[in-house]
Amino acid sequence: MARQLEEQIVGRFPVGRRLRVLDVGMGRGAQALRLARAGHQVTGVEQDATLIASAREAFAEEPEGIRERLRIVEGQAGDTGVHFVPGSFDVVLCHGVLMDVEEPDALLAGVARMLAHGGLLSLLVRNGDAPAMRAGLCGDWGAALEAFCTSAYGLKRLTATLAGIGAPLRAWYGVRVFTDAVGDESAVPGDLDALLSVEDRAGRTDPYRGVAGLLHLCGVRG
Repeated sequence: MARQLEEQIVGRFPVGRRLRVLDVGMGRGAQALRLARAGHQVTGVEQDATLIASAREAFAEEPEGIRERLRIVEGQAGDTGVHFVPGSFDVVLCHGVLMDVEEPDALLAGVARMLAHGGLLSLLVRNGDAPAMRAGLCGDWGAALEAFCTSAYGLKRLTATLAGIGAPLRAWYGVRVFTDAVGDESAVPGDLDALLSVEDRAGRTDPYRGVAGLLHLCGVRG
């Protein structure tokens, strides 16, 4: 997914431009650190004290020039309007957050307001169109039938939501097409490099990307 995000940033902004990045639900800061190393100014929002401590530990090991480009704000993902001025970021990340909030539409609208005109919104969400496929492949027919009745976020609903909040979909990818059921990466069989190549190709190709465990969507603030 890091490669996909890099592609979108390179395709959207002039080469060498230092971007203002907001990482909502920063976690341990892996993505924030990657972007800071690339020269961008990154602000991470996180409420979990354990994750914040892990991020601070990782940041502390970096050279001073990189540390100066990283900032952590302790708070909830839905409180971006409390901490920041609308339109103050070029890129907003919201990865793995929507599935854990009660009002995802409101959260998305809030984080989209943080984008400057032409800014990039990057979402990583559980694919609401995938559970029936996963359950069916495992032979759990009851769970497969139940999955058809859920209202979880799928591509169609997410596309409409992004249009409604003023950040229409620019590109989308499938993530974990073949490996979603593998909980431990160390248990993945075979050649890891080959696996990553196959996942990358499948995540860009129909119909495979449509049943990936996760969706990576990129919208642009109009």
